[in-house]
Amino acid sequence: MTEKTLDALVAENTLDIYPPEPMPFEIECIERDHQAMEYFGHHGGTVLEHAFTVANILHRNQKPFEAACIYGLAFRIRSTNRDQYPLPQSLMQVRLLCLLKAGKPLPEHDLQTLAGLCRPYANYIEGIASAWRGGDNKDALVHIGNAFEEFLSGEEIDWLYLEIARKIQPSLFNSDKGDRETGKTIPRKLFMYWDKEPPEEITENIYFHQGIPDMEIEVFNQEKAASWLYEYYGIEAREFFLGMRHPAEAADFLRVHVTNLLGGWWLDADARIRDEAALQFMLDQKDDVVLFLTQNFVTHNDFYGTVAKSSIMEECLRILYNNCYKHKHLYIAYKTGPGIFNRALSRTAFRALQGIPNEERVKLYDQSKFEEVIQQMGRR
Repeated sequence: MTEKTLDALVAENTLDIYPPEPMPFEIECIERDHQAMEYFGHHGGTVLEHAFTVANILHRNQKPFEAACIYGLAFRIRSTNRDQYPLPQSLMQVRLLCLLKAGKPLPEHDLQTLAGLCRPYANYIEGIASAWRGGDNKDALVHIGNAFEEFLSGEEIDWLYLEIARKIQPSLFNSDKGDRETGKTIPRKLFMYWDKEPPEEITENIYFHQGIPDMEIEVFNQEKAASWLYEYYGIEAREFFLGMRHPAEAADFLRVHVTNLLGGWWLDADARIRDEAALQFMLDQKDDVVLFLTQNFVTHNDFYGTVAKSSIMEECLRILYNNCYKHKHLYIAYKTGPGIFNRALSRTAFRALQGIPNEERVKLYDQSKFEEVIQQMGRR
């Protein structure tokens, strides 16, 4: 009998032919990462929480094949503990996504299992597989559909969806359309926030921007922001704002309301417009919404521009309030931060594919352009 390769073992390690505990080949995968092995050495891998954590460490440390293996172990453990989280469909989809990242084939029995557990999750994995393996990008997104709605805003599905959506022509965001004579451009306003008395370097940065002649600058502190939110959005908005867990979360909450109502540019108080060329870039923008993406297609919310009441910002507001009501303890980046922008873009692209286009032009720049325009404090 021929000994199975590691690839073959990992491909079948979600099956109940293996016990709900680490097998030697799974320990071999864990041993390939020092941090994962250290955690495993302290906690073992027979409890779902610990197996899942080990898999996440491997995933985070860019070892997707090894992560897929341990997500498979977690799936086996989960099958004997049905009242525990994460849900089996969550474990299976992230396992299959890791196999795709590792360039491995997807086990058919795993795909069938995932489809039985959650059809939108299966659509997501099948669509990503198609796009990454040379299939038509538009067909891939149509197959994924709105599967992102099964996930919290800002999870990886939103990043991957946007990565594919940007490749489709004509643009799902209208960024390739010619200039329109609407007279509607991003106002020459710049908004910033610092909750309490700012330290010296933040005060200096604010003064720097207040000296720009072509921009109207408005700086909020916590008291001013709470009053402004009450005046223009009511008691609910003020209460949510004052109840935020961290100044960064409060700034997230404020920025969407301010830029939605007034239009303009938002800039975090610990960032700076780099030079005159950067300022001119801002003044020259003709699109309705200007956003910047990291290398992983996560939307920057520390700097962006929008016209007043753009459909993107109104969508951000809807997602923000949903999260504040339903997921108040959610990770800040997902709840109030970049995650709500990414989800708004996912919905915009999905609707365009369904024949309901957004008439506004949304321009998406990459990380290199962001770094041309913005200097982060302490960085050169």
